[in-house]
Amino acid sequence: MSIITLVVARAENGVIGRDGRLPWHLPDDLKRFKAITMGKPMVMGRKTFESLPGLLPGRRHIVLTRDTNWSTPGAEVAHHRDDALRLAGKPDVMVIGGAEIFRMFMPIADRAEVTEVHATIDGDTFMPPFDHMKWHEISRETRPAAASQPAFSFVSLARRPC
Repeated sequence: MSIITLVVARAENGVIGRDGRLPWHLPDDLKRFKAITMGKPMVMGRKTFESLPGLLPGRRHIVLTRDTNWSTPGAEVAHHRDDALRLAGKPDVMVIGGAEIFRMFMPIADRAEVTEVHATIDGDTFMPPFDHMKWHEISRETRPAAASQPAFSFVSLARRPC
């Protein structure tokens, strides 16, 4: 059975994107994302895949899309959540977005690695907050605001036992 981890950066107002991109630039968040996902299969939607600068080295890219004609070199394609999990076939599956993909996997995810951006940010893509009745915090590391960067926290969450 796979351990499914959601990996997301989210502003206080739920914003996770604007115009197909992250609405902030936090180098430490990008380093953490790389460390968390390296060597693991990443499940993402087509728009998230297309927002990447290209294939990210050392990771499998499983793209979940309804478009049965979509394909691109280096990406594996799935059309349903269970197909994506079968393709991943590993103990650790990282779900990296976007909003619709997070909503699809949130009910079955085991963990979440969240970068909480301590600001209200303008955006067009949102993720709901984690329900504290279903999730509990297992670690938090807060970074202060610096130059043009807002303060943020790296937060690890685990699903509460049923």
